Order: sequence, then structure tokens, then C-alpha cells
Amino acid sequence: MPKKFKRLVVGNPIASSEEHHQRLGKPTALAVFASDAISSTAYASDSILSVLILPLGMAALGDLVPISIIVCGLLAIVALSYRQTIFAYPSGGGAYVVSRENLGKTTALVAGSSLLVDYILTVAVSVCAGVKAIDSVYPSLASYRVYICLGFIGIMTLANLRGLKESGRLFAGPTYIYVVSLSALIIVGLVKYYTGHLHALPVNKDALLEARHGKTLLQSAGLFVLLKAFSSGAVALSGVEAISNGVPAFKKPESKHAASTLTYMAMILGTTFFGVSLLASRLKPTFSEKTTLLSTMGKAVFGTGNPIYYILQFATFAILILAANTAYADFPRLSSIVARDGFLPRQLSNRGDRLVFSNGVLILAGFAAVLVIVFNGDELKLIQL
Repeated sequence: MPKKFKRLVVGNPIASSEEHHQRLGKPTALAVFASDAISSTAYASDSILSVLILPLGMAALGDLVPISIIVCGLLAIVALSYRQTIFAYPSGGGAYVVSRENLGKTTALVAGSSLLVDYILTVAVSVCAGVKAIDSVYPSLASYRVYICLGFIGIMTLANLRGLKESGRLFAGPTYIYVVSLSALIIVGLVKYYTGHLHALPVNKDALLEARHGKTLLQSAGLFVLLKAFSSGAVALSGVEAISNGVPAFKKPESKHAASTLTYMAMILGTTFFGVSLLASRLKPTFSEKTTLLSTMGKAVFGTGNPIYYILQFATFAILILAANTAYADFPRLSSIVARDGFLPRQLSNRGDRLVFSNGVLILAGFAAVLVIVFNGDELKLIQL
């Protein structure tokens, strides 16, 4: 009975000789490995304003574009660096393998441990943030937040246990819908603004006072505040390393396909992140801790009752949930490399019936579930962790 149940849930075993058929092409790989990075466009601009709003108020929007340009410059540098890593280390492993080969065992273990812990937190934070988006629409679900989070973790775990190719097909649709709807927001919004059909939004004084309430530090917009805003905005780079960690998951030639996918991801991420910041600097939406910039600007550009607005909102929810799938793609592969080096249990280096590192998938899901339960599904506390 347990074996029959496993076959029902996970699927029939795949022969090792079929591994190359389970590898990913560029369109599917972009959805699997880039969802974490691309999803950061949903909150990166908010992160910058959350630091600047106390000392500058609405004037903080004036610094949004310059800081975004610097972040995009950093993104270009990081992406170029990881392109070199992909060709130099086609077996994957990213920062762990590079550190091991060039800086020694201790540095490699620090890098590898940091990545593994970050992947666990990515699953917990992304799922909780996505579920919070649902709670905002349906407040009655707030009391079931932990159970809903665990449900989504369970769904992604099952999808990944069935294999990367099947999970990629499942997650590709929402990722591309988000990219298209976000691009539509930026293009339509800027066209309406520059043609005079859309103007700066009125200031919501209540939301502004609430955002600044109880915050007494950083009263002047000095260099430290600007640097802190930059570091907060650099959250846009979250997940950029994922492709360099998962090069072996690509179809042959692996390095060429991985490098192309990394370039596409960096272009999409940089363009949309800068576009959101530029549109926000023109429309001047009032920053609110309860409502995202995308939601506020979506209502202004499309209208509250417009179907495109709802598509944008649900696509934002979906991409935040699916951002966790990047960790599911990379945590098992990185842990298998560390395990082969003898620093983690050897069982993590074994492939399961579906040619995925199933033990790594289960451990990642288990730790993420524990964090969700311990922190009661509160993504703000998890971010601080």
C-alpha cells in the first residue's frame, strides 16, 4: 500500500538513461529558476520607500529613480559575474564551488551554508507573503494563514518530487502572466502619463501618517539613510544566483542555455524594476504598509474594476508563491554537491525515482514548514530572521 500511494503521488520511476529528457529548455528554466528574482519587483521599490518615507515623506519618491539606477547597475555586474561562473563551473554549485576551488574549504562552507539557509527562508517568506496577499482580499482567511501556507508548501513539494520538468510546466504560466501584466502596467501607465491622460495621485495623508507612526530613528535624509535605502532596494537581486547553481538541469549545451536564460532574467528584472520605480516617481502614489505600490498604481492605471487590475493582483500573488520554487530547484542540487564533498549526509546526494534529489526536497519543505509554524505565518518576523 505505501508503494502504491508513492506511485500515485510521485509518479512512476524514471530510468537513469532518461535523465537528459527531464532537463529544461530555456522557457521552462526561466520560470523555474528566475521566479524568485523576478518576483522581487513586487516589493523592491516598496523596500526603498519604507526607509526614506520617515525623513522625506512624499519627497522620498524623488530619490526612487536614482537609487533604482544604481541597483540596476549592480544587477548588471552580478549577472555578468555569474555568466562567467556558468562557463567556468558547468557542474553547478555557484558560490559554494567557486569558493571551494579558489578560496578554500572554510570559505566554501560559509558560502554554501549561507545559500542553504537562504533557500529555506526564501520558501517560508515567499509563501507567507503570497498568502498575506490573499488575506488582504479575503480577511476572513487570516485565522487560517498557517494552514494555507503549509498547504502551498505541500503542493510545491509534491510538484518537485515528480520532477523538475513537471514542476516547470506547472509554474511557467503564472510567471509569464506576471511579467506580461507588470509590463502592461508600466507601459500603459507611462504612456497615459506622458500623453496627459494620467496625473500624479492625491496624497493619502492618513496612510502617510500611519506609515510614519512610531518611527523615531533616521530623522534626516543623510548619506546613511540613502545607503540603507539602496541596500533595501538591492533585495531586487534576490535569487539571481539560482541559475548558476542549477546549470546541470538545462538541456545540452548546458552552459550556453544557462547563460542565455540568465541574460533574459537580468533584462526582465532590471527593466521591470526600473519601470516600476519610474512610474511611481511620476504618479507619486502614497506609500502604505498595507497596500503595495503595484496595487495603488494598478488601480490608477487600469481602474479598480478593470479585469487587467485583478489579473495583475492575482499574478503578483502567484509569483510570490512560486518564488519559493527557485529554492526547490536549487537547495536539493546544492546540498547534493556539499554531501558529495562529505559535509552533509550522503543520502542528500542520491537521486529519487523521478531523478530528482528527493531527500533535499523533503528536508527543505520540512524546515520551511517549521519556520511557518513557529512564526505563525508572519513574513515580517521571518524577514527580520
